[in-house]
Amino acid sequence: MSATVWSNGISISSAFSLHCQVNMLEDFQAFQLAKQYYWCCKRLKLPRFLQDQLLRASSSVALNLAEGSGKRTAADQVRFYSMAFGSLRECQAVLELEKIGNEEIKNLGSQLGAILYTLTRKKFEHRVE
Repeated sequence: MSATVWSNGISISSAFSLHCQVNMLEDFQAFQLAKQYYWCCKRLKLPRFLQDQLLRASSSVALNLAEGSGKRTAADQVRFYSMAFGSLRECQAVLELEKIGNEEIKNLGSQLGAILYTLTRKKFEHRVE
């Protein structure tokens, strides 16, 4: 029995597989945490220039996680996850500069940092060898 193929050459099974991959963000824990982190950062009242920087950096965490999760090679994924990790550190620096003691943001940042470290660890291990 052959697979049904649409006029554009894509089989139904390939389209279903692609649909599942597209909706994977719902199940990607790091992305979900990054969204929460962004929303928490958005609620903070900071000097405008730091607020803008914090929102750019915190959105970059989520966006790089999303983009990295769609890459086909591990090297490409790690590159985007590393950028997300750097953006998280930038957010944490802004919070330190402004002495923000919000426990929710600190906890989310710690959880996200642990996941990002795990996602990028192979790159760090490779550099050491």
